[in-house]
This record gives sequence, structure tokens and C-alpha cells, in this order.
Amino acid sequence: MKERLSNYKHIIWDWNGTLINDVWLVVEIMNKMLGKRNLPGIDANKYREIFDFPVTKYYLKLGYDFSKESFEELTVEFISNYYERFNECKLFNHTEELLKKIKDMGISQSILSASKEDVLMEKIKYYGISKYFSKIIGLDNHYAESKVERGKKWITELNLNPQEVLLIGDTIHDYDVSKHMGCDCLLIASGHHSFKKLAKLDVDVLHSLKDII
Repeated sequence: MKERLSNYKHIIWDWNGTLINDVWLVVEIMNKMLGKRNLPGIDANKYREIFDFPVTKYYLKLGYDFSKESFEELTVEFISNYYERFNECKLFNHTEELLKKIKDMGISQSILSASKEDVLMEKIKYYGISKYFSKIIGLDNHYAESKVERGKKWITELNLNPQEVLLIGDTIHDYDVSKHMGCDCLLIASGHHSFKKLAKLDVDVLHSLKDII
């Protein structure tokens, strides 16, 4: 895998579920919200099967009724709970080791996330890994919408052949974003989608970041 990485000049990382291990927290908070509404809870396996983009589809699968509560209201409730406890999350094992190795190979790196950009930058700084990224790109709201437009803009700004860029993520949406950007994709099945779900795509899937090293 290290030999494959040497074919690229830039790597774009996803954040949630790729570098930061937050699935357990998402499941805990969602179960608290579901319980308040007498809706059935989920475990991590169920979550990885039904999580989807746009996130509205995932909320509907959970049983939420947007005629009773708007998606925006539900998102505010989830996000406020999530960021209150986010510092309980840890980077995946080998994250900084891997980022340093890639930097030492002379490959530049950035982050492209569906998180709100100002909060994203604050959290990456908190974990002490800002120094590895030439740019940190998020969205301008908390609704975890598509990263496609931001990704297409970034690939243009990079001024590289898209074939010299690799996007590393953990969801089908990351794969879709890479297709829109015209770059290669590598998926890690330790985040928000299961290995089984990701393996259906025409792309390499690894079980953990350690497999890259």
C-alpha cells in the first residue's frame, strides 16, 4: 500500500469515521434521542448498515417523522449533544504515525469533511494534527450535506491532475465524491459504513488505517 501511495502527489482525508473514531458516540446520542420518542434503538452494526447521505434519508430510516419535527430541529438536538461530548472521541490507532509517514514521503494532505468548517478546524487543532494539512475544508452548516461541490472546487484549486490525488474515506458518499472529482478513492471500513456495504463498490477497501502503513 505504501508503494501505491507513492503514485500520488496529494491525499484528501475524510474526518469523521476515517481519522476520528466517533461511531460509538453517534450511536449513543441517537439512541438517547430515539428513546425520548419511543422509537426502537440501534447498535453500531445496524447504524453502519442504514447510515446514508443525504442524512435526511438516514433519519427517515430511523423512524423520525418530519411532519412532527423538522430535520433542522432534530439536527440541532443531535449536534448540540455530539459536540458537548466530542472530546471523548479519540483518533484511530496509528493516525498520526500514518500522517507523518505520508508527509515524510513528500505528499501533501488536506481534509474534506461534511462537518461545519469552523468547528472542524477547532477539533483538528485540539487533536494536534493541523500541521499535517495544507487545507481543512468543511461545510458552512451543521446539516452534513453533500461534499461534492466543495470537493470539485478543491480539486481545481490544487492544480493537479486528478489522477495524482487520492481520497481516503469511510462511506459510499466519499466514493461518490471521488468520482465527481475524478480522483482515486480508498475506503476504510472502521467508520460509518460496514465492510460488506463498501465491498460492493469498485474500489479498494481496507479494515483499518493500520493496513495502509
